[in-house]
Amino acid sequence: MTTHRTRSLGRPTLDAVAARAGVGRGTVSRVVNGSLQVSPEARAAVQQAIAELGYVPNRAARALVTQRTDSVALVVSESGERVFTEPFFAGIVRGVSSGLLETPLQLWLAMVQSPIERERVEHHLTNQHVDGVLLLSLHDADPLPTLLEERGLPTVLGGRPARMLQPGARPPWFVDVDNVGGARQAVEHLARRGRQRIATIAGPQDMGVGLARLAGYRDAVRTTGSEVDPRMVVYGDFSEGSGAAGMRRLLEVCPDLDAVFVASDLMAFGALRTLRETGRRVPDDVAVIGFDDAPIARQADPPLTTVFQPVEEMGRQMARLLVARIRGDDIPTPHLLLDTQLIHRASA
Repeated sequence: MTTHRTRSLGRPTLDAVAARAGVGRGTVSRVVNGSLQVSPEARAAVQQAIAELGYVPNRAARALVTQRTDSVALVVSESGERVFTEPFFAGIVRGVSSGLLETPLQLWLAMVQSPIERERVEHHLTNQHVDGVLLLSLHDADPLPTLLEERGLPTVLGGRPARMLQPGARPPWFVDVDNVGGARQAVEHLARRGRQRIATIAGPQDMGVGLARLAGYRDAVRTTGSEVDPRMVVYGDFSEGSGAAGMRRLLEVCPDLDAVFVASDLMAFGALRTLRETGRRVPDDVAVIGFDDAPIARQADPPLTTVFQPVEEMGRQMARLLVARIRGDDIPTPHLLLDTQLIHRASA
């Protein structure tokens, strides 16, 4: 015998859900609005009733009552090509999505690189469209964080900004990894292995992450009793191509270098390619350490020693901090720093 689930011919209402679940209308409203003031049993009953009836919240009506849109934006200041091809961004999106899973908030993604894209996104980022904003991959003194705070939109940055705000301004809210400590750990490892001519391919110096990893390299070099040789420092943009080009420049000016710390795994992958093409053996002639512990690190030849950064956890914590700001929770500190770890493989 086949049973059929019956549904009302009209649009299911909040009252219908409450009756099906055996709870009050207020309980259903709290579940729909993501309130934590509901028992697990009642939440499960309401969610089952919603599924059985096919109830869809009237978002427009809810917005009038709650003054919220139930949407948050993740704005990435990079091209779509980079966002969809580089593992870092995918990890952040997975983490943010995971962090929003137990809330009613929906995520929308925007890439901002050209002036037209920026104007369009800035026009949309108001409290009529989103409840909060996550900003990632900011360059230089980007005015967007200040603009959003002036609009009253809760904002959380992924990574420490390259240029801190003017004295007296409210400190930015951000989640970052210990880039300085991770870079220092990598270079100190190379020094302990007896490497004496340690170069670096640094990241962009208009980004907090690029500045921090270069600072860690410089700290570690000075700890060994050496001065930082400017010829041993070149710069890339975190892409594989820039890593290959940077390695070529280093070999031209410092052919006797015996190690290189590279500020991202993609750049390190490019550096390994250049070293192979020029007949250098890794790690015998030149040891290489990257930063990220992206999947490409395990696939490199040889497998890449690298600094692990918890990218998905960074995304989750960004989402957690933003949700807390939207709810008006009491937060003891406006920023969070996550630990890094050196992963030993064959390249160093």
